[in-house]
Amino acid sequence: MAAGVTRKKLIEVSIPLEAINAASAREKSIRHGHPSTLHLWWARRPLAACRAVLFSQLVDDPSAWPDRFPTEEAQDAERRRLHDVIRRMVEWPDSKPADRARFDDAIEAARFEIARSVAWSLGEEPPAKGNGKAILDYLQAKAPPVYDPFSGGGSIPLEAQRLGLRGYGSDLNPVAVLIGKALVEIPPKFVGRPPVNPKGQAELQRGGQWNGKGAQGLAEDVRYYGQWMRDEAEKRIGHLYPKAKLPDGSEATVIAWLWARTVRSPDPAAHGAMVPLVSSFMLSTKEGKKAWVEPIIDAKAPEGWRFEVKTGKLSKTEEEAKKKGTKTARGNFACLLSGVGISEDYNRAQGKAKRLGVRLMAVVAEGNRGRIYLTPTIDDEHIAASAQQQWEPEGDLYEKALGFRVPAYGLTRWADLFTPRQLIALTTFADLVSDAREKVLADARVAGLKEEKTPLHQGGNGATAYADAVATYLAFAVDKATDRNTTLCAWESKMDRMRNTFGRQALSMVWDYAETNPLSGAGGDIAGTAFAVFEVLSKLDNAGIGAIANIDAAKNSFPIRPIVISSDPPYYDNIGYADLSDFFYVWLRHSVNQIWPDLFRRLATPKAEELVATPYRHGGKADAEAFFMQGMSDALTAMRKAATDSEPLAIYYAFKQSELSEEGITSAGWASFLQAVIGSGLLVDGTWPLRTELANRMRGQGSNALASSIVLVCRKRSADASVITRADFMRALKRELPEAIDDIRKAGVGPVDMQQSVIGPGMGVFSRHAKVLEDDDSSMSVKTALALINRVWEEIDQALDTNFDAETQVALAWYASYGFDARSSGDMIVLTTAKNTSDKSLFASGVFKDMKGKVALTPREELPKGWSPATDKALTVWECVQHTARTLNAEDGGGEAAARLVSDMGSKAADARALAYRLYEIASQKGWSAEALVYNELAQEWPKLEELAPTAGTRRAETKAQAELF
Repeated sequence: MAAGVTRKKLIEVSIPLEAINAASAREKSIRHGHPSTLHLWWARRPLAACRAVLFSQLVDDPSAWPDRFPTEEAQDAERRRLHDVIRRMVEWPDSKPADRARFDDAIEAARFEIARSVAWSLGEEPPAKGNGKAILDYLQAKAPPVYDPFSGGGSIPLEAQRLGLRGYGSDLNPVAVLIGKALVEIPPKFVGRPPVNPKGQAELQRGGQWNGKGAQGLAEDVRYYGQWMRDEAEKRIGHLYPKAKLPDGSEATVIAWLWARTVRSPDPAAHGAMVPLVSSFMLSTKEGKKAWVEPIIDAKAPEGWRFEVKTGKLSKTEEEAKKKGTKTARGNFACLLSGVGISEDYNRAQGKAKRLGVRLMAVVAEGNRGRIYLTPTIDDEHIAASAQQQWEPEGDLYEKALGFRVPAYGLTRWADLFTPRQLIALTTFADLVSDAREKVLADARVAGLKEEKTPLHQGGNGATAYADAVATYLAFAVDKATDRNTTLCAWESKMDRMRNTFGRQALSMVWDYAETNPLSGAGGDIAGTAFAVFEVLSKLDNAGIGAIANIDAAKNSFPIRPIVISSDPPYYDNIGYADLSDFFYVWLRHSVNQIWPDLFRRLATPKAEELVATPYRHGGKADAEAFFMQGMSDALTAMRKAATDSEPLAIYYAFKQSELSEEGITSAGWASFLQAVIGSGLLVDGTWPLRTELANRMRGQGSNALASSIVLVCRKRSADASVITRADFMRALKRELPEAIDDIRKAGVGPVDMQQSVIGPGMGVFSRHAKVLEDDDSSMSVKTALALINRVWEEIDQALDTNFDAETQVALAWYASYGFDARSSGDMIVLTTAKNTSDKSLFASGVFKDMKGKVALTPREELPKGWSPATDKALTVWECVQHTARTLNAEDGGGEAAARLVSDMGSKAADARALAYRLYEIASQKGWSAEALVYNELAQEWPKLEELAPTAGTRRAETKAQAELF
């Protein structure tokens, strides 16, 4: 076939969705060394998903090469092989060298598959499999570059690099741009270089040669100078962080001070006393280590009360009472002295008037066997009060910003989020970044780095640029420390540890907060945060070229083109990135504004241009929506113009939770977004639901089980696209959807994800036409098209019922009405008559059981062990499904045993798979969650069982033959 022909890509036909989603879910629990831990960014796409989507955008579907894969069987086999490549490469490696080698091999295999598709499309053959350098060089020279114009945390360009591709990105937000540069752009500049710090240089002189991989030398310097910053900080501010005196007279390092906010009691009987606002008095809820704060009414104490730390045993009732603190409801408390209620409105008014105070509740120290909780002393409070900061971050919190709760309580400036001692510590760290940079520069010169004065932001890669790079990562360490050094950090009594500020994408009020000791080696310690940055850098292995720019997506002229577009744009009003990121921007501006002058020239991040529908910035909800849709349309149009013709675009869409629970796939937001995509000149021919929750977590039925985001697969719509009628559209859906649905099921997409997956081929029919006309000649809306696609899908599924044997049709109708419940025999007779079968046949087959006057479907747990389709003389599709479902999870079964059943089903295997999907739909609609899970798992496992079936059948035949010999 001639070069230049547009060929279907794997993502347009099938991908191993369940494997991708499972790896994405597991990725959320990986912390040490994962790229997402370099710097906080909100709502990142899992790297596993980005990697799989990019691979599937670039690799041809086997159907694109009918001369190489001439039969449907050959194409299915090749798809399964490519799915295996994806399954292997989405699994993030653990810390063991063997697993890292496994991952590297998987990535190498993925690069070869991409190179093969690129080569074949050019009429060439790829470099030899196993020749990693030649494959990488080929991809860098001939594969199209990848670009994400909403690059955010940098996941997509990073994964493009990992796959050997050139990875580019851009973002309006300067914090996001710097994160992207730190992941994608900076490490390749310094690949293979040894560390320049004196300790590293001394070791090199003893050992002779640097054998580090990637940017490990840079990583070592970040660790070294991070420790230097910590030691230098202790010299400057260590007096503010004294050790705690233990009851036995010894000393221990303080981990944290736990403070309670206070307010003047509104009860006159309290005589104006400041009373505590405590959400919980429990310090540790671990068994055998319970600790709590006991508030003591003491006339001699300040304000008539004091705190005392207690340890020991508590009854369940006592513990539950202490967990409530003085809180009665959200924002509402009771006066410790009189019990009179203190309302949320009162607390807000007092906060805005700057009348909230604080009182130290407890001191947490590091003991030999864990945390030690101590009653605070007057000296503890006095030392904290003695801290007088010389600098504080500029800027106000926008009161109406998405997720900003604290301005309502008087915390209206960024500086208000910190205690004076925290401000001193963080300012010291930020100031030390520039001091560390000077040390790096001097050490780099001594180490022999070339003397080039071009800075990093201008593309330099000499000693000056290297010092800039180390300082950038040290500034990230300061940001990570900042996240754990605010008055919005709560103490987690279940874990005996502090929670960081951004547990979610919001700034919520914390009434009793933890102030960490940033020199203690615990959370928020600058040496520890620098080590976390080191862990990421040491494991980065950026193979390809990469760059991240500061560009507004709606105005992006894409200087690099043509490109493969893979992008995760912001959705509507889910997250206010600009407002949230100012938390870090104000500190980065202080620490690296000289290193990155263009990024930090403003006082705050740009807000007006941000593509988020914020009513308070755009004159109301309607104007905000219009701004978002116009900007998104402009961005999508620019993407279409810059994209290659040979690869589809992939665009991620994030549902709001309210959309999922209230409207599902026909939600207004989803329909509007699709309309913007189609209006920009793109057609949608694939939709893949992404899940990042744990694999078997189904929240319920219907729309609540929908995935939280979708990848839209798009192509450029033809300029001469035709106009069709509603009737034409319906005929095309009924003609094309059955095959598309079958391909999706073959890929192992579970029933729970079918509703969202079927949208893709359905919208492909709708969006490849210029318009679809309604009966009154008006243009059909996307919302209407979605509803019709859903209806046709249901009709196709129901039409499949007639393909089943009569016994299965009766069982299916019975299940839809009664499940496995027993009913009168007369109810069965009605069904058997309609389906032209008999009750005797149903009993003989084992589908139903005769209960003498009543009948019921035979429960799976009562099905006979040792059943085989090969020996069943009255085989039904119903039996195939129920026996396979039982065997898959039985102690005497498992995957191989279930695969043997599939092997023996012959032509009924395809019908059995289809029935599993139908049974899921029925169980889901009925709210039978346990049943739905059974069929969802079975359908997802079915492709694996089919793969195992030939070998499982062969092994059984061999076993039988050996037995006959004896």
